Amino acid sequence: MSGSLRIDVFIDFICPWCLIGKRQLERAQEMLRSSQPDVQITTVWHGVQLLPHMPAQGEPFADFYLKRLGSADAVSMRQAQVKMAASAVGVSIDFSRIKTMPNTADAHRLLERVNAQGTAAQCDALIERLFEAYFHNGEDLGCRETLIAIARSCGVDADTVADCLLGDASPYDSHPAAASGVPSFQFDGRLQVVGAQPAEALLAAMGEALRDSERKRNPA
Repeated sequence: MSGSLRIDVFIDFICPWCLIGKRQLERAQEMLRSSQPDVQITTVWHGVQLLPHMPAQGEPFADFYLKRLGSADAVSMRQAQVKMAASAVGVSIDFSRIKTMPNTADAHRLLERVNAQGTAAQCDALIERLFEAYFHNGEDLGCRETLIAIARSCGVDADTVADCLLGDASPYDSHPAAASGVPSFQFDGRLQVVGAQPAEALLAAMGEALRDSERKRNPA
């Protein structure tokens, strides 16, 4: 089968399941390219701010999850669950290095700007670097200087993004398509899959979207 497939992905950089879901999507895309090499895949990334009311300076990471989950044991169990799921897809997450639960509005504005003015390679590198900065290095994604340094490391000129980093905690407009949760994957603007689903589930959704497009092009 030939044709094209657009995948819109909705993520927040503080959500470990979004990073896990990204790896599952990459695996699913590899499987599709192997079985249907003529299909042209376009992936578009969208930022969704999960915590729009987070203060500009963020909150202590440990305090945030203790309040959310209720006990240190519950936090440990949740982190162990996430680390196990991450390890299964080749992702390393180091919760011990994360000190701040950040406000991610500026990180999403940065992604939006690079999406609009940068290259696809720069956008891909930025997403990877933002996830790595938070989950592996424990960097503060609410810090303007940190975001500019990350942009530079991806080959993005700081002058092209500096004005979009407001640093005032003003909410970033989320996308209604992802209202049911992140990560969220939308195939050709119709079929939607929510959550860090296995690669096989994402592959099945891709196949369904491609067949639907084929039926519309060639009705019986």
